[in-house]
Amino acid sequence: MKGNFEFRTRKSNRSLWVIECINPNCSWRLRASKIVPESTKFVIRKYVGVHSCSLLNRNANHHQATYVVIGEQVAPQYVGVEKGPAWRGRKHAHTLIRGSPEQSFHVLPSYFHMLEKLNPGTVTRIEVDGESRFKYLFLAFGVAIRGFRYMRKVVGIDGTFLKGQYRGVLLVATAQDGNGQCYPLAWGIVDSENEDAWSWFLTQLKEIIGDTDELALISDRAPSIKKAISTVFEKAHHGACAWHVAQNIKNKFKCADIMGSYWSAVNAYRCEDFTGYMIEISNRYPRVAEYLENEVGFEKWSRCHYPGLRYNITTTNMVESLNSMLVNARDFPYVALLDVIQEKMSKWWNDRRIVATAITTPLTPSRESELRPRFAQSNGRHTSQLNPITYHVKGGELEGVVDIFNKTCTCKEFDIDKLPCVHAVAAAHHAQVSVYNLVSPYYTKEYYLLAYGETIYPVGSQSQWDVPNEVVTRIVLPREVKEKKRGRPKTSRFPSVGEFRKRKNRCGKCGAYGHYKKKCNSQTGSTEGNPPTNVPG
Repeated sequence: MKGNFEFRTRKSNRSLWVIECINPNCSWRLRASKIVPESTKFVIRKYVGVHSCSLLNRNANHHQATYVVIGEQVAPQYVGVEKGPAWRGRKHAHTLIRGSPEQSFHVLPSYFHMLEKLNPGTVTRIEVDGESRFKYLFLAFGVAIRGFRYMRKVVGIDGTFLKGQYRGVLLVATAQDGNGQCYPLAWGIVDSENEDAWSWFLTQLKEIIGDTDELALISDRAPSIKKAISTVFEKAHHGACAWHVAQNIKNKFKCADIMGSYWSAVNAYRCEDFTGYMIEISNRYPRVAEYLENEVGFEKWSRCHYPGLRYNITTTNMVESLNSMLVNARDFPYVALLDVIQEKMSKWWNDRRIVATAITTPLTPSRESELRPRFAQSNGRHTSQLNPITYHVKGGELEGVVDIFNKTCTCKEFDIDKLPCVHAVAAAHHAQVSVYNLVSPYYTKEYYLLAYGETIYPVGSQSQWDVPNEVVTRIVLPREVKEKKRGRPKTSRFPSVGEFRKRKNRCGKCGAYGHYKKKCNSQTGSTEGNPPTNVPG
């Protein structure tokens, strides 16, 4: 194909396309068919890329299939090809659909202008160096900034590497709504996860969410993040992701069997319970206990020792879920990637607005399901009034003294989660007070609806943009990249410390993945020497 050999179409219909070299004795051929009969998308099933015929069959005036031709044909319905000219056709199709990486830098100022124009209150930033080469970008939609007032003030931050031609790292800051779903606040693209990049991103973030004692920032323990947070945020409290701490323990001390006690210590509401779990850890692994206390610090990962308020949020899972959602878009040019982010957020805001409108209970569905069992658990508890606002609740494994005015309980669950514990439910019933009056407003239907009450609008096609000349003419050049290494570009990252990737088991009998030969239910017998019949594509 690259050599412009002449080809002919052997078969072409609505579900199949087969082309071959004009020489019937040549082995070159390509076969593509629909993924499924009802689909409009084709996938290349077979490709023999070597011509066994003479160069006389190469003629620039006849039918040829260059990678540009393939790219233009498959761009509207591209699924995937893997190597050689087909790979170059894939790349060309990507350029037709999403634009080139270089074009993405050029159009970035205009794209941000349109986002701000169509979504009032949106904050965008582009940082370039002295030669007008791209360094960083920052994006926060106005609706998310305004909606943050209805969120618990806990923000998870993390980064994930990008796989496109100019690489970089995508930074994310997200809160969690009253229904336990991620609420993206801000996005950034930087060169790498270094202190300067994090400091720049966090400075932009600080401008939209502020810096107060109520604010909690949760991240992994990377030195660059820790130092940047301590430099930019003077009042907010920094907490470590308990999952990352657990992975470090398993990797450093090889003691996975202590994880039960560790997670019990993480989630303990009372310091007395926490101390008991730490004694268990110390008795079995003294070095682990010393690491958790002195190197990490109890106040960073323990719920009961945290100096601020992080509610029930102990990990950065809400950020990791966003990274997973974008796994297939991380090799896109920057503007195309931001378009995917905008599209996803627009859909989330609309879907969740519909859910919020249909809620018939005072709380969000997840908090309602969490609170209801406590009504049944409160039955049979003996409650006595100590003063107009304080009640003593007996029964069960633990007694509790509840202050229904200040919304506290000696079990500390009510204090930290801001959702009535079983003692508070019993006290509210005794005081003839609605238990919903004791719930944090962040968990209510009203706040949930207000958080998603607005709409995120797309910028539309570039031909419809109305952008001032001073924005159009702003120069943003691609960043300099290191010389490309030989071979296929790397598209998967190295696992984090303590992170393990499961390998799929392959059956020695049927060749399929996901089970062993002993557990194979196939009746086809051995396929030794034959290709597997169910290889994941």
